[in-house]
Amino acid sequence: MLTRLWRTRGPGALLLLPLAGVFALLVWARRTAYRLGWLAAARLPVPVVVVGNIVAGGAGKTPLTLWLAQALSASGRRPGIVSRGYGRATADIQEVKVGTAVDAAGDEPLLLARRSGCPVFVGADRAAAARALLVAYPDCDLILCDDGMQHYRLARDVEIAVVDRRGLSNAWPLPAGPLREPASRLLEVAALVLNGAAAAPIMGVPTFHMRLDGTRFYRLDDPGVHCVAGDLAGQRLHAVAGIGEPQRFFDHLAALGLRCESHAFPDHHRYASADFRFAGDAILTTEKDALKCAGLAALPIWVLPVDAHIEPDLVRLVLEKIDGPAPA
Repeated sequence: MLTRLWRTRGPGALLLLPLAGVFALLVWARRTAYRLGWLAAARLPVPVVVVGNIVAGGAGKTPLTLWLAQALSASGRRPGIVSRGYGRATADIQEVKVGTAVDAAGDEPLLLARRSGCPVFVGADRAAAARALLVAYPDCDLILCDDGMQHYRLARDVEIAVVDRRGLSNAWPLPAGPLREPASRLLEVAALVLNGAAAAPIMGVPTFHMRLDGTRFYRLDDPGVHCVAGDLAGQRLHAVAGIGEPQRFFDHLAALGLRCESHAFPDHHRYASADFRFAGDAILTTEKDALKCAGLAALPIWVLPVDAHIEPDLVRLVLEKIDGPAPA
């Protein structure tokens, strides 16, 4: 598995270094083409805030995007959200609504549509998706782009990079390491958000800390039924996660005092009934995974939503970057 290989600069990673050199050269050439104007970036009539990272895989971008959408709405802004919609059946532009099928929306955009209260559009061309959103919702005054740091076709006003406890691993480019862009790219972002126990991989950038909290489960087949960890204690539990770092979810459950048999799947995994042939009392999973699990398991599935908390005031920095410093 590549994620294991990326932890060190061992023999396996060394064998992939020639390919990593080609990848890094292509990344540099593409970025240079946008900088010099050989490739055109689309500028929207409203500010664009991009949430992303330079590491392959999830680091907490979607919880941060959700937090930003809610916090900016509370501050009086009217944000809309655009995303590629990883894992969708098509690449066309589409609005994601609460009842949109996960195959049409992608798991993360559907989660954002259900929880943010903001319009959400998906499309391989995020600039075009954002334009479609603005046509449909002309009162929208800000675009949040979930996972768009490398989508240079969409010009942006603010970039926020997320790093989790894995950091930059061996800090080599794909496929010898996890980097989509060099570590120096982080010097260009407006803010660096450290998810959980992450350490800052680079200095000189405003740094914020994010924690994900969740203690209350709901039952997938009857969301009005809730429980807490104490209600599940002593049961034979299975924990299922197909997110960027499944161990983060398993550790969260352990911190709640729950003992589970863990089952890790690739990020954005499409579940089948064969994935849930467990003997036990219940299955615990993430809100993102739950979008793809309905009707697949004989055991009850309990879903754990999490909420992001950011310190210090990231929204203030974003608004200052967009609107300028507040009057003294």
